Amino acid sequence: MKQVLLTIFTISTFSLFAQKQCEYSTNVVDSIGAYKVTKEYMISEKNFAGTSSYIFLSLALTDGIPTLNIQLIQKSKGFIKANCFDKNSKLFLQLNDGNIITLIHKDQENCGTLLRDDKGFDNRVTAGEFYFLKDSFEKLKNSPLSLMRIKYLTDLEDYIIKKEFTSELDNKVYQPENYFIKNISCIEN
Repeated sequence: MKQVLLTIFTISTFSLFAQKQCEYSTNVVDSIGAYKVTKEYMISEKNFAGTSSYIFLSLALTDGIPTLNIQLIQKSKGFIKANCFDKNSKLFLQLNDGNIITLIHKDQENCGTLLRDDKGFDNRVTAGEFYFLKDSFEKLKNSPLSLMRIKYLTDLEDYIIKKEFTSELDNKVYQPENYFIKNISCIEN
């Protein structure tokens, strides 16, 4: 009887601590190749004096090449400065253990798209695709994220990564410091 109870306890423990299932927005395999992208996840939100900005991340795997997709959304009735990505742009991720991971931008210039909504707000949407350097996955899986620095074409911007926040945009709770710990395995080969 003890063995049966021990077996049931062991199985239930494994299911409790099992890795969460990966959620993909796209997962395609065809004759051209394979492509999968995780769902976008908000890691930063700023709302101040009628101006809002949001940063979303997603991980992608294109024919075995892992990338980090970033989408920056800015909303304001005032002037919105354009921050451009170019071939020299980089993304630096500082981990709680002191390691700094560098990601290199895809060689494609992008200054975003400016759209005006029906409430008179200007919205700038800027997207970038960054390549991981060799041996960065293990570090990202083992330590939470504390700071993200983006080197744009003409500017440098730092984002402090919170342990947890409730978004004013969608009232969901996000835990951005553990984004890579929870999701990097979704794009490992």
